[in-house]
Amino acid sequence: MSAFEWGLQLVLLLLLGAAIPFVIRLERGLSALRRDRGALDGSAQGLAEAASAADATLRRLRATAEEEIRQLDERAGAAERLRDDLRYLTERAESLADRLDVLVRTARPLAAEATPAAPATEDTAAPRSQAERDLMRALRMAR
Repeated sequence: MSAFEWGLQLVLLLLLGAAIPFVIRLERGLSALRRDRGALDGSAQGLAEAASAADATLRRLRATAEEEIRQLDERAGAAERLRDDLRYLTERAESLADRLDVLVRTARPLAAEATPAAPATEDTAAPRSQAERDLMRALRMAR
């Protein structure tokens, strides 16, 4: 072997020696990756189960929402019927109130003629309380 061959082998030996720490690091990384692969597979399976459970929950939620919408529609229909009934009753009540108002207006002059004249002073018909005095004063003012 010549000196040149010995020199090449020495350089090759130094390069192999320098590569050993990199190989050790690579081996540790690969072994960690192999260990984590089992956890990753378990996580993927857990993710699939969680997605399946979420899908089932979403279906139940959608069914519940549809049931609630149906019930709200029924209640809205009942409320519309009640609203229509109340509108009819208020229209009838307004017409009756108008008729009653006309009757009261026509009856007031007749009631004033039928009642005897009140005494001119408070001394002759002395009410017992302040409320009665106020009522008598309001009645006199209404004429």
